[in-house]
Parts: sequence; C-alpha cells; structure tokens
Amino acid sequence: MAPRVIKLREPGEPAQEVEQEAFSQRKRPEVGRFLLRVDGQTKGSHATAEAAEAAGRVIKEGHPIVQVCVYDNVDGVNTLIDLRVGSPQ
Repeated sequence: MAPRVIKLREPGEPAQEVEQEAFSQRKRPEVGRFLLRVDGQTKGSHATAEAAEAAGRVIKEGHPIVQVCVYDNVDGVNTLIDLRVGSPQ
C-alpha cells in the first residue's frame, strides 16, 4: 500500500478561519422580503416583487402544472402566478 502524503501549512502562515452559520435543509437563510414558493415550498427569496415574479414565470413556463406564488413576508399576501394563454386556435 502506498504511504499517504499529508501537506501541512507552513508555520508562518496564519490559519484561515471562515465563520459561517450552518443551515440545514429545514432552515434556510431568508434575505429578501418576497419569497418564491412552488407547491407550498419556499424555493428562494428576492428583494423586489418583480424579481420574484420573473423567476416564478420561468418556473411556471417550464412546469405549467405546479402552483407558483410569491409571498410577501411583510404584508402576508400570496400572489399566484398564472400563464397568460392567448386565444384558442
């Protein structure tokens, strides 16, 4: 069996310490006011309603069967996103 080579940092180098809060799948960081929800599950947060609606429309166009909405954290209002269908041919 080949011996393992372990590279240690030089004694003069300072150790890099990165402090990050560990988020699990149940608790994700919410930074924006408007939450994008797909079938009741939060998929992302956005600072503006327009950005959340644009992201929701992309999801809705790719998967028209799912329910996509934008939830306003401050006002507590859900806004459903629908695809605008033209006249039937």
